[in-house]
Amino acid sequence: MRRRGVAFKLFVVTSVLILLVFSLLLFAQGMFFERFYRGSKINVLEKSMNQFVQQYKQVQSSEKQVSRLLGAFMNEHDTSTAILNSRFERTSIQPYYLQLGAGSKTITIQISTDGMTMDEIPQGIQIGEMLVVDGFFMDEKDTIMLPVAIRQTETPLKEGLVRVQGKVTDLMLPEHRSYNPLYQDALVDDALLDWHSQAEQWQSGLRNGEVVQLEWQDKWSGIPYTVLLRSLPEGSKGNAYLFVMTSMQPVGEAVGILKQYVIYLAPVMVLLAIILSLVYSRIVSRPLVLLSRSAARLAKLDFTEQPAIHSNDEFGELSGSMVALSRNLDAAMQELTHANVKLQEDVEEKLRSEELRKELIANISHELKTPLGIVKGFAEGLQDGVASDKRERYLALIVNETDRMNALIMDMLELSKFEAKAIQLQPRSLALVSLIQRGGDSFSQQLEMKQLQLRINTNEEEEKLLVLADPRRLEQVILNFMSNAIRHAAEDSAIMIGIKRSSPGKVITVIENMGPPIPEEDISRIWDHFYRVERSRDRKSGGTGLGLAIIKHILELHGSEYSVANTKQGVAFSFTLDESGGTTHDKT
Repeated sequence: MRRRGVAFKLFVVTSVLILLVFSLLLFAQGMFFERFYRGSKINVLEKSMNQFVQQYKQVQSSEKQVSRLLGAFMNEHDTSTAILNSRFERTSIQPYYLQLGAGSKTITIQISTDGMTMDEIPQGIQIGEMLVVDGFFMDEKDTIMLPVAIRQTETPLKEGLVRVQGKVTDLMLPEHRSYNPLYQDALVDDALLDWHSQAEQWQSGLRNGEVVQLEWQDKWSGIPYTVLLRSLPEGSKGNAYLFVMTSMQPVGEAVGILKQYVIYLAPVMVLLAIILSLVYSRIVSRPLVLLSRSAARLAKLDFTEQPAIHSNDEFGELSGSMVALSRNLDAAMQELTHANVKLQEDVEEKLRSEELRKELIANISHELKTPLGIVKGFAEGLQDGVASDKRERYLALIVNETDRMNALIMDMLELSKFEAKAIQLQPRSLALVSLIQRGGDSFSQQLEMKQLQLRINTNEEEEKLLVLADPRRLEQVILNFMSNAIRHAAEDSAIMIGIKRSSPGKVITVIENMGPPIPEEDISRIWDHFYRVERSRDRKSGGTGLGLAIIKHILELHGSEYSVANTKQGVAFSFTLDESGGTTHDKT
């Protein structure tokens, strides 16, 4: 390994970095872990005490609810907690209890911290379970009992005790607590006894809503405890205080074991860091050397085959890229050729768009020029008094041509709204067959003039199909398709309309006539602006030329799949709509 080589530098840097990080981590754990743990735990307790105070305000009038609130707090935070009176004495509220229903009477079993351990309480007690409790009644009504023994089965009753048997209706027992929680809860009295003389020193801070933090050590076990004390809302019995005591033994034990663990771990980590750094430097430096040689060949314009690095990482990808570089230089010319072809296609597409724009302007000019010329001619004739006997006919023609121009302008305005996405649909459930029948009735005169028959091919189930659509826009679609079908249908033939389910949740409608087909070259452009199959632009055989363009936008807003196709008999237009499972809102 050369001293100035990449491998040596990587080895030194990686070894030093790993050892430095490991040392800092161990140092931080030894110096700050205990302080961090302690601060975090106390911070959590203070926030929880604030929440307890807010909840205490709401339930302080009910001793049972206060007891339940106190027990829940102790279980959640594994603390010994009590409520103190104004003289800093522990109140008689017991956080843990069992409530039994014995006949018509409800008896509360208070789990006292004196004279009972967790081993004497059956595990896994559930509401509704039968329990047998022996003990002493604490009140005249025999509703509060101090238990001596709690069992799930009957045993001989000891002399002097009273037995209660019933179902558990409510309970609050120690959960998620450390070993022997009842003993730890009993230490509250010892701590208060040691601090009773110092109570006056805390009162000023407690009155200001501060949390007083104290330290206390159990003289028997030597375990250190941290105590937090804060005031509670003043009630009918005067001032009260919340007393929370938590053990700090776990963090001390953890830090001590951690320091012993470091002594055995440090040599292993040093050896592991050296080995890993050596392997890492070899893995990284070897492909770098090969890549450096390959890059030198490429710098000399030597594009012959390069030795590849066979690894599934960035070095392998870089090596493969450098090998592919020499192969791709020739292919770059072909890509440039393809790019030129694509550019030519883009230019042709732009020219086509320009031609379409010119064609649109020409179409608009053509559609407006003819009626304007007719209106002008008849108006000038009326102005000069020519053919006064045909005055009414000329005026009717002028009005007719004006209506044509107005219809064209209205179609153009409506089309522009669709293209600007300014149209909002108002869909609702519709009976499609009824809508088509009403559309057919509006074309009764045209059907009669060409001796056409309107056939709606449905069965009884399909006649009841409901679709979700905007009624006014859907009627516009149906009338346009039917108008086109009637206009181009052969005389003495039929217009066929089919309605059926095309797929789950979809209804397809097909409107087909019998007549001349559409030339194949025109089918793809039939939805364009001003596009007509009739090259002569006969104004009597068609509308404004914008109808199908508007219909296309309406169907797209409905999410419809639409098409036009030549059939054996004529031409068929089809479109789909979403089926509705609701109630029809048609107005017949």
